[in-house]
Amino acid sequence: MNHDHYDDTYIRGILTTVKTIAVVGVSANISRPSYFVFKYLLERGYKMIPVNPGLAGQHLLGRMAYATLFDIPEPIDMVDVFRASQHVPAIVVEALQVQPRPRVIWMQLRIRNEEAAGLAEANGLNVVMNRCPKIEYGRLSSEISWMGVNSRTLSAKRAKPPPRGVQRLSLDRVTMAGGTTDAAERASRRSDGQGGS
Repeated sequence: MNHDHYDDTYIRGILTTVKTIAVVGVSANISRPSYFVFKYLLERGYKMIPVNPGLAGQHLLGRMAYATLFDIPEPIDMVDVFRASQHVPAIVVEALQVQPRPRVIWMQLRIRNEEAAGLAEANGLNVVMNRCPKIEYGRLSSEISWMGVNSRTLSAKRAKPPPRGVQRLSLDRVTMAGGTTDAAERASRRSDGQGGS
């Protein structure tokens, strides 16, 4: 698989089918990216499991933390890795020994390890490298474009405010990214001689 580019259908397929996510290397420090990702995905309905030896036996946002993947007493669907690239092969080896096996190894932004990816894929696991599930969820659900981020569309129209409360948006629809506006479609019809108002 080409890990420099992922089709939206691949990422969407992962995010819509996994339910339980173990976050290896999560921090209890509220200013750390791993904490943000953990909290965000928990609020979107995923069952989140913190994995960090320094937090083992404690609770993070109401979820019991474990020292290793082996210690988790329930099946996990995805392992989200917040550890340096050189530690990923050992995490994959551990994940492959857990029964039942997780279906996905996800390496966070700036984390790439081809050896670990190859080992996981050779054993039937899906792999994502150098991506953040929080960002991908926000992008694919169009949540990230509420504030005009990554919308790829210029418009003078005021954006509709997002609904109040925590959002659980659908990932099963086509994204807004790269779409055309009504004005662009009208201009295109006029230039093709089809007129329009």
